Amino acid sequence: MSFDDIFKVEMDGHIAWLVLNRPEKRNAMGFAFYLGLKELFARFDQDPNVRVVVIRAEGKSFTAGTDLAELGGACADPSTATREKFRGMILEAQAGINAVEMCKKPVIAAIHGHCIGGGVDFVCAADVRYGTRDAIFSIRETRVAFIADVGTLQRMPHIVGHGWFRELALSGRDFGADEALKMGFLTRVCEDKDALYREAGKLAAEIAGCAPLAVQGTKDVILYSRDHGIYPGLQYVAQKNAAVVPSDDLFEAVTAFFEKRPPNFKGC
Repeated sequence: MSFDDIFKVEMDGHIAWLVLNRPEKRNAMGFAFYLGLKELFARFDQDPNVRVVVIRAEGKSFTAGTDLAELGGACADPSTATREKFRGMILEAQAGINAVEMCKKPVIAAIHGHCIGGGVDFVCAADVRYGTRDAIFSIRETRVAFIADVGTLQRMPHIVGHGWFRELALSGRDFGADEALKMGFLTRVCEDKDALYREAGKLAAEIAGCAPLAVQGTKDVILYSRDHGIYPGLQYVAQKNAAVVPSDDLFEAVTAFFEKRPPNFKGC
């Protein structure tokens, strides 16, 4: 299956809308899905016209998670060679999700309906998560006899804290939008998909209107500081700002302030 059959991309100015487009399968995540993420986010990363990525989905669900039929086929042969091949497939899937997080451009996930299992791994890699009132989440893997292996266990504790996270990861229970908002997994809950996409688009436009180098540098420093700690993070941001300041966009920001007009940032 080509990933062109799984995704479509819609551009709106500097905003790339990445659409999960396999509604007949509830946007289940097979191996081609992860390969597609890796390639598409590499494109977004390199495209200067893209300043923000918003992920949404067609159909009744954001995603039903891992394609269990495909997974079952991969696990059918218990031989050592097949197990090593399966390990390689997991690492490739991780690379697809990692590409979402490591993209220089901010990523917003606009989630409706079910976001199950691998779907939680997926949206944990986004920078911001909005959801509809009917959104339902589950770190489902313990209920289907395997371990979440593409990012939830590593990323979600940094988002919601270990208390909430361990309860959800160990039990595999469902949790809804209001609970997700309470724990900080979602930062906004909307009544329906129209409102969801409107609010996600509004935030994306606000971010896209900021200086691209500053936005991308901020995301870079956030991730570095999470992974290395406060004091290495402070050293890193000092080096980062020394490398990019002054910039044309900084001069534009100052000029626009004195001229009492919105700045027109170019990303340089």
